[in-house]
Amino acid sequence: MTTTPAPRFDVFYRYDALTELLKAYADAYPQLVSIASVGKSFEGRELWVATVTNRATGPDDEKPAFWADGNIHAAELTASTAVLYYLHQLVTQYGSDARITQLLDTRAVYLCPRINPDGAELALADKPRHIRSGTRRYPHEEDPVDGLTTEDVDGDGRVLFMRVPDPHGTYRKSERDPRLMVPRQPGEFGGEYYRVMPEGYLENYDGLTINVNKDLEGLDLNRNFPAYWRQEFEQVGAGDYPTSEPEVKAVVDFILAHPNIGAGISYHTHSGVILRPMGTQSDDDMIPEDLWSYKRFSALGTEHTGYPAISIWHDFKYHPKEIIGGTQDWLYEHLGALFWVVELWAPNRAAGIADYKWIDWYREHGEDDDLKLLKWSDEHCDGLAYVDWKPYMHPQLGAIEIGGWDKMNYWRNPPPQLREKEVERFPAWMTQIALSLPRLELLRTEVRALGPDTWRIKLAVANSGWLPAYVTKRALARKTVRGVIFEIHLPSDRADVSLVGGKARVEGPQLEGHAPKNSLQAFLASREVTADRAVVEWVVRAPQGTQLAMTARTERAGVVHTDVVLD
Repeated sequence: MTTTPAPRFDVFYRYDALTELLKAYADAYPQLVSIASVGKSFEGRELWVATVTNRATGPDDEKPAFWADGNIHAAELTASTAVLYYLHQLVTQYGSDARITQLLDTRAVYLCPRINPDGAELALADKPRHIRSGTRRYPHEEDPVDGLTTEDVDGDGRVLFMRVPDPHGTYRKSERDPRLMVPRQPGEFGGEYYRVMPEGYLENYDGLTINVNKDLEGLDLNRNFPAYWRQEFEQVGAGDYPTSEPEVKAVVDFILAHPNIGAGISYHTHSGVILRPMGTQSDDDMIPEDLWSYKRFSALGTEHTGYPAISIWHDFKYHPKEIIGGTQDWLYEHLGALFWVVELWAPNRAAGIADYKWIDWYREHGEDDDLKLLKWSDEHCDGLAYVDWKPYMHPQLGAIEIGGWDKMNYWRNPPPQLREKEVERFPAWMTQIALSLPRLELLRTEVRALGPDTWRIKLAVANSGWLPAYVTKRALARKTVRGVIFEIHLPSDRADVSLVGGKARVEGPQLEGHAPKNSLQAFLASREVTADRAVVEWVVRAPQGTQLAMTARTERAGVVHTDVVLD
């Protein structure tokens, strides 16, 4: 008897345990789940994708599909938890939840919990390191000859901060709580000051100057996708060329091989916000119909999750002059699929800081916010989010103190007791997006005799989805989708069956969805009353009683198979 998986969402799975868990789902729910490797990481680990659909209602690649991935950045482990949580919801609620049942009966879901297994293993190691992405050395191979390399110095399994007394230091102890380090004010002098730096060791320390080394593994896999790829001098971590990294190439190849993917979400941490395209262009440069669609679904995301939804270009830049490219631009800009990035978890919001501006807050904020965060650490995290300073004899710096924020376990990711609460916000939104995808359905077949062995055959199909069959106008502009492709399949071994009217393969129109073009109070009513339907007609010569197969297919709305008997 197969055991039903009982995952824990308060822990982060290492690679072997994650692999076992995914295979356990496939074993426990063989009618709904299959697991396949879509490629290997730089260090040779498999990149697993779970395909979730009811196989009894058709293969996954003949259904419209939704994609979700996580953990492309090494230490953003809650992103993996979010994808695993959705997998668990889908399989355990199929048959009891009407929406999930409808979803898996009519559509497919592709889930990649961890795009970056190498970086995640490093983050979860007994002596962890928290790099940005993949573990290949980039852009250079050499070890640093001097400077501070960030790592766990005191062996407690955490990478915190070091503070060193220095009259020229940037920080001082807060007068309201001496544990807290606050910035020195303009013109301030005469106090006790400190230099604060990441925990780590120094090479060739001259006793005066300290520079924090960049990670030897300087890749950012999220900058390695094809859309708007730019070299290292413009986009740090972008790799040698688009899809140069095996993890990214595996994802790109899989998605290109599955044109039925019409929408998706990539999970990251942190900021507690839903990000929509574009990352490289303003809203004014977007196709208006696509922007309206994005805003509509983004607003639904806010309703379901409580996360604000914002534009990357307008509201989420690390620097006002910096342009950020990534997965979301590739899926939308190149392929015309709807796509979002979700930055899970906002510790400042958890601490009761309501009015903060995403990236700007990290550059500067008031001491009151830090005190609220410190209070949150004390009351809700057993004092582990902000670690009290303890003396340590550093081999190069001498007597220092180690402490401060545990960014890995409380900033980049929620504390264990809050992880499930954070990710349980998202399944309902993902399901609503997926159920809105276009879906091709058989509307009618008709056979009419024109003579003793001549027949007119009609095949009519409709898009039952809310979204159009092409999903976005960008897909039409990029020519990544065609209209409905109708085919009639004549037996090749029968001379008494032939096509005398029409073509064996016909490209029909694009099908709209049932989303209204405007409200009933608009100045002009929509003229496209039945734009969700398409009809094809053939004339066939064949004996009475002949059975013929026909198909209608689209890239994103799925495939319809049907037969008629000439009678």
